Amino acid sequence: MNRVTRSLDACTLRGPDLRTLRSLAPRTLRRLTPRTLRGRLSLAALTAAALVVTVLTVVFNVVTDRHLRHQADDALRDRAAAVAATVDTSGSRVRVIETGNDRLLDTDAWIYAGGRLLDQEPGVSVDGPLTRVAHRLALRQATTCATATGHRPVRLCALAVAGTTVTVVTALDLGPYRNSADTLLLGSLLLDGVMLLCTYVLTRLSVGRALRPVRTMTDQATQRGATGSADRFGDERQPVELALLGASLDALLDRIRTLLRHERQLTGELSHELRTPLTRIIIELDWWRARPRTADETRATHEAVADAARSMRTICDTLLRDARESALAPTTVPGTTDVVPVLAGLLRRLDPPEEVTTELDAADPELHAGVPTALLERVVSPLLANAVRYARTRVTVSVGRVPGAVRIDVVDDGPGVPRAFIGELFQPGQRADPDDGHDGAGLGLPLARRLARGVGGEVTYAPGRTAGAAFTVSLPAG
Repeated sequence: MNRVTRSLDACTLRGPDLRTLRSLAPRTLRRLTPRTLRGRLSLAALTAAALVVTVLTVVFNVVTDRHLRHQADDALRDRAAAVAATVDTSGSRVRVIETGNDRLLDTDAWIYAGGRLLDQEPGVSVDGPLTRVAHRLALRQATTCATATGHRPVRLCALAVAGTTVTVVTALDLGPYRNSADTLLLGSLLLDGVMLLCTYVLTRLSVGRALRPVRTMTDQATQRGATGSADRFGDERQPVELALLGASLDALLDRIRTLLRHERQLTGELSHELRTPLTRIIIELDWWRARPRTADETRATHEAVADAARSMRTICDTLLRDARESALAPTTVPGTTDVVPVLAGLLRRLDPPEEVTTELDAADPELHAGVPTALLERVVSPLLANAVRYARTRVTVSVGRVPGAVRIDVVDDGPGVPRAFIGELFQPGQRADPDDGHDGAGLGLPLARRLARGVGGEVTYAPGRTAGAAFTVSLPAG
């Protein structure tokens, strides 16, 4: 007993070994799985075709086997009917009439009367296996068939003669039928192999041809990454799926180009806007180091440097905030914008003082500008913010059409822009009165003008008003 237990323990996989085998199975499957999409699709098509071919082959061979068996049964019944014609039942006794082709009729045939054997094939043993099967069929007194299995299968069919107790049993060697069935099975298997091979080859060729545009798009993407081409991936001549993929890639590239453009713009604005305070800091330090200074002069230098540093921080905060808002804008590619709804939305988002009211005057509600919605908002938002900040009672936004452009006027009834400051109104970091109690770095108007000019528009100030300020935005018509 102990020896048997030790043998079983030696043949039993331990826990770690079983876990190792389980972990190796997925790895093996991953290694066998093709790495290319072309190979995977070809393998999937081959698997599906193999399943279909297997089912069809099984069904075909089953139907063929039944058809051959029915043919054998029909032949046996015809022979049994021919043998039954040689049986004379007219007298008191049943007798077999001898004919000229008696040898042919007696081959593989048995004649029973009331369950008693009258005649059988010469040379066949009475106790032989075929005779026993024939005897069982004769006892049923019905037309039925059975197969005797042995060295070679033999089919036997019994035919009961109507109105008598005579039953004729005939036998037929199924060897030729089996050979035909085996030949058909072998032929179908060979045909299946050829079909699967052709399916795999044709699938690889078809998938390769279908994926050729994807390979072309890959090459184009590589070239565009190196040359910065402005060509588009989307092509109406391509299949719908690839056209949608190309459109998605084009949109992605547009967003990437927009982000890169914003990054370059932010870098340029930072370098441009920070140049003035940095120059002021350098000048102050050079002046302070030129010769010994008094405590008051040193204090003034420190204050100038600190003021320039605060200005730099404000400029950085303002430009970074504007860059973040631009990057988060939902529309970053060229397009058209319905102007009136966008302006109405900007006015709703304003938070003016209680004594200030806003009004939108649109002569034509169906005005379209040829710029993205985000850019229109970025251009108009600083003007609205300044108007609400300095207005006494009213801010009016008027929009209309001029030849080839859309004109937007932002008017407030505040103190207006000092005449002496009009020349510096659109200079970055400049404010008419830094101590007016309002926040701001003097960058909103310069940014609005730069954005408008970037799309072929303009932002201007209309001087000569007795009260308040009026700014005009001109953008290309959509």
